[in-house]
Amino acid sequence: MCCAGMRRSPADRVRPPEPGMSEALERLTARVRACRICVERPLGRPLPHEPRPVLRPSSTARILLASQAPGSKVHLSGMPFTDASGDRLRSWLSVTSEEFYDTEKFAIVPMGFCFPGQDAKGADLPPRRECAPAWRAELMALMPQIDLVLTIGMYAQSWHMGAARQSSLTETVRNWRAIWEAPARPRVL
Repeated sequence: MCCAGMRRSPADRVRPPEPGMSEALERLTARVRACRICVERPLGRPLPHEPRPVLRPSSTARILLASQAPGSKVHLSGMPFTDASGDRLRSWLSVTSEEFYDTEKFAIVPMGFCFPGQDAKGADLPPRRECAPAWRAELMALMPQIDLVLTIGMYAQSWHMGAARQSSLTETVRNWRAIWEAPARPRVL
């Protein structure tokens, strides 16, 4: 496990206010960043390293990137998508790094906030089961301006699409037009 021995001080969790965040969202984000539920009250095995929740919510962005969970590089950097997947995503979206990390434009809230660790073969584990039930509804309620949720991966699709999600990731992507045309708000892809 790449980060098993990593220790962080409480000061690492203190950040300056983000632009584009209401006071209520700032307070909630601070609580999320201080979260230790996956170590202190885990559903299953505890997180194999110190928690480091990584998210960039926004009270002004119209687009939410709902991803899986941070990888090991993101765990170390503390910024979402500071890895090859981020380079690829920014390329697909045709945005610069400055635009991507501008919380006036994009909110980034993964399904699991901490790097979940790796399996025996070195692949990243799925998002922790504790994060979404503990925090997601409250975060979404404080971001009512979101018009579009771009779901990245099966866990994000399951949460945000509900019954519109198909039996596989491929089928869901293939059926994107029907999902897009659904009357629900925010729109989800």
